[in-house]
Amino acid sequence: MSKARLYSGMQPSADSLQIGNYIGALLQWRDLQESYDAFFSVVDLHALTVPNDPAELREKTRRTAAQYIAAGIEPSKSTLYVQSHVSAHAELAWILSTITGFGEAGRMTQFKDKSSRYGAEASSVGLFTYPVLMAADILLYQTAIVPVGDDQKQHVELTRDLAERFNARYGDTFRVPVPMIQQDTARIYDLQNPTSKMSKSAESTAGVLWLLDDPSASAKKIMRAVTDSEGVVRYDRNAKPGVSNLLVIYAALTGRQIPSLEDEYAGRGYGDFKKGLAEVVVNEFGPVRERALELLADPAELDRVLAKNADHAASVAEETLSTVYDRIGLLRRR
Repeated sequence: MSKARLYSGMQPSADSLQIGNYIGALLQWRDLQESYDAFFSVVDLHALTVPNDPAELREKTRRTAAQYIAAGIEPSKSTLYVQSHVSAHAELAWILSTITGFGEAGRMTQFKDKSSRYGAEASSVGLFTYPVLMAADILLYQTAIVPVGDDQKQHVELTRDLAERFNARYGDTFRVPVPMIQQDTARIYDLQNPTSKMSKSAESTAGVLWLLDDPSASAKKIMRAVTDSEGVVRYDRNAKPGVSNLLVIYAALTGRQIPSLEDEYAGRGYGDFKKGLAEVVVNEFGPVRERALELLADPAELDRVLAKNADHAASVAEETLSTVYDRIGLLRRR
């Protein structure tokens, strides 16, 4: 019996992924690749919705792919590739855009938030149609399961709507995917502002734990993390956001339950707690950092691995795209 297919991806928007990407996505992907026919992409086309330096974008794309592999996404088990290496993504996005309503695209929360923040003149058509490209990413592979954060759930719902709309108009073509939403406990917050989600685009890096950080830098950030004046290690997301965030990180990286950690550090104060967490983070990130830097030291080999996986992704994607073109009545070149 063949495995159900899974698709997910992340943008190459920083030199290093951060711990929220690691806990919220990569650790899940590493486990899911054992049970699913997994397709994981570095979605570089999505990164074009904001201005980029071309050389930096190429470097960030390689660095993101290297960190996927270093974190346990194995190209021999999963199809790990760069989005732009499979032209069918852009082609299907155009087809889907022709059946997407202007109003439903405009209702996407991320577009509304970003366009209101940066203004209409700074908001591109690409930003507006971002969810349509994401739908193409997913539907190309007849994806069954889409592991995403809660902030992307609305985009997967649009994907489902477009799949059902196309199927109703042109015949059964796309599998209608189901989102796999990460648990709230996997949401990681900024160490210096623990009411805001940790982000690669944070204004300050002081509260962000990068996978490729020097170990001493990671430890220093944890020791300086914002807590509170109570001095008690206990979970309370509302009253103690800083301590709660650190507990979530500790639990996620060790596989332990938060009550067990609360018991261990009862009466010991924040200094011991932060020191223990710093050791866990350094021990977890050390091998990932070392492996990623090793991969980046041989870009030709990394590019070869990505190209091989892209060939496989393209063969699957082209089969879907060919069916789509036939269903909508495009005259194919003979």
